[in-house]
Amino acid sequence: MRIELATAAGLAGRPNEDWAATVLPASGQGGGLVLLDGVTPPRGDDGCAHSVPWFTARLGGALVELSGSRRDLPLREILAESIRRTADTHRSPCDLSHVRTPQATVVMVRWDEAEIEHLVLSDSVLLFESPGGTVRAVLDDRLDRLPPGSLASEAIADAQVRNKEGGFSTAAAVAVRAVSGRTPRAGVRGVAAMSDGASRWTEMFGEGDWADCLGVLHKEGPQGLIDRVRALEKADTDRTYLRRSKQHDDATAVYAQL
Repeated sequence: MRIELATAAGLAGRPNEDWAATVLPASGQGGGLVLLDGVTPPRGDDGCAHSVPWFTARLGGALVELSGSRRDLPLREILAESIRRTADTHRSPCDLSHVRTPQATVVMVRWDEAEIEHLVLSDSVLLFESPGGTVRAVLDDRLDRLPPGSLASEAIADAQVRNKEGGFSTAAAVAVRAVSGRTPRAGVRGVAAMSDGASRWTEMFGEGDWADCLGVLHKEGPQGLIDRVRALEKADTDRTYLRRSKQHDDATAVYAQL
């Protein structure tokens, strides 16, 4: 088994709001990974005394601990319990009902000798590679299905679709909906998880499809993919691709050959 992880902050001197970890139990019979992409709030009050990196570190730690110790619980329940545990650490003096309370996107994968369980929430990406080389992307596509104009501004998104019925969800202060499933272990030889700062290589710049992206991870590792993204961002001086997006986003990728 080979597992590689790399992460890079979007701006020098600014905390990286991504968080990732991998787990290999001493028995050698399974493993798992967790990747979070903290949601940067707009300037102003978010109702919380804590930072996004504070939140992702605590939520990520709970997800790793529970996914390893509670094999009887499906990942959906582990996510819900981890959100509750994290919320309990800052219910006072923080306003956890605030629409911009600290939150994150989530990818979780857990495997044993029989199957692989996965969960994806919001716009981070999970890839599965079959023994024959076919690549399947697992995406939470609710952002792509939002009503026109609902993301025209942060204020509109917060009021109409963020963590609301018919909108999109992130891991915030309450249990949320996520894309989840199980796959026979024999049908997977590799998995990859990426925050949207790393998946820009495919989703924003169109340098290749998901199979090509996994090929970069296989040959150059997660750091190689991130380096490619950074080079593309710097080259886009007329903002043909970046448009209204920030030039550099926090970027994290995890690649596991099973």
